[in-house]
Amino acid sequence: MTTPLTEPVIEVATPAHRAAAVATVVAAFAADPAFRFFCPDDETYPSDAAAIAGGLFDSRVGHGTVWVADGGAAVAMWDGPDAPPSSHQPIGRFAVYEHAVAAVMPTYPRWYLGVLACHPQRRGQRLGRAVMAPGLRRAAGAGLPALLETSNPGNVEVYRSVGFDILEHLTVDADLPVWIMRRP
Repeated sequence: MTTPLTEPVIEVATPAHRAAAVATVVAAFAADPAFRFFCPDDETYPSDAAAIAGGLFDSRVGHGTVWVADGGAAVAMWDGPDAPPSSHQPIGRFAVYEHAVAAVMPTYPRWYLGVLACHPQRRGQRLGRAVMAPGLRRAAGAGLPALLETSNPGNVEVYRSVGFDILEHLTVDADLPVWIMRRP
């Protein structure tokens, strides 16, 4: 793994970043517990995960709350406090997950980090932290908390290291753990 010689270029995503952002999410979440819950079939995982990632990207990209690092090597998809209801309609196991999380997710004004992904070829370069930072700054600047959820136990400590604490823990469909985390 190489270390970048320069700081990553962080920019607000546009529709032109869609293909790179979707490819990053699909690659980054190939072994993620939640994405494998949504897309358990190895054969259809790439297309199913791309459909989910594309829908999540499309529903947020026009609001100025999606950031990419280095053209899409990492992506952070946020919802601000005034985000309109998502036009993305989850189906199947993704809908089961979304409904369970929505039932416990606080509804007060906040910034919500819906997706944070770094392409596996770029891991270890702190791109995830860099691409997450604009949303964290916007939340702090507005005096609002930032929230997220993760189903990956290893990510709990990663998010704690940037100031998130566990707000809620639940289990979806009897075997998928989910941690709701908040950064004041």
